[in-house]
Amino acid sequence: MSSTNDAWMERAKREVPPRKLEKQLAVVRAACGVFGRDGYARASVDAIAAAADVSTRTLYNHFPGGKALLFRTVVTWTANEVRDAQLARLHALLDPARPPHPDDLERDLVALARAFTDLIGEYQDHFALVRHIHAEAGHMPEEVMSAWQEAGPAPVARAFTAALTALEDAGLLDLHGDAALAAVHFPALTSAAVLQRSVYGVLPLPKDEADRLLRGGVGAFLRAYRRTDGA
Repeated sequence: MSSTNDAWMERAKREVPPRKLEKQLAVVRAACGVFGRDGYARASVDAIAAAADVSTRTLYNHFPGGKALLFRTVVTWTANEVRDAQLARLHALLDPARPPHPDDLERDLVALARAFTDLIGEYQDHFALVRHIHAEAGHMPEEVMSAWQEAGPAPVARAFTAALTALEDAGLLDLHGDAALAAVHFPALTSAAVLQRSVYGVLPLPKDEADRLLRGGVGAFLRAYRRTDGA
């Protein structure tokens, strides 16, 4: 993984000597594995320190906020990385400056759904964390939940809302006055279905089954939102 909480990483690069930064990154990488395996409530600082091959005292020297700070750092780190990958694929497949031909709209939306879903396998540690976030939401510090949303899901949702609005402006969709709601419906019908069936990538689906879910989800989305001559 290459991008931690942006503010934390930028500050670290400016203020932390290289050897100390390397130690901090080792702790964060180890924490990511432990949190992905055990979740937030069950993970212990001792286990993270052992995985990073440092003492508990060293861990607290680098992360005085302990487990809560480490989890927030790890979650925003991985969320930033997945966000960047999602936005790159969104912009490549739904360029507002080049809306698809009406006959190609379904094809392009299926390609986007598949591109988003492929990230489950490419960022397994992140989606393991997301699975624990959903399972343990009641035990998560509120600031951790907010940091995760702002690092990844929220900016992706805003960008996707803008992309759908561009498709409406091109006469391809009718979003019924609520583009943000349509942006919620699309992933709920496509990638969320694959996430749930695969238990967040723990039990990967056969490709033909994943494609069936994605095509069916896009079809349902278009039945609700495709613009017709009478719209």
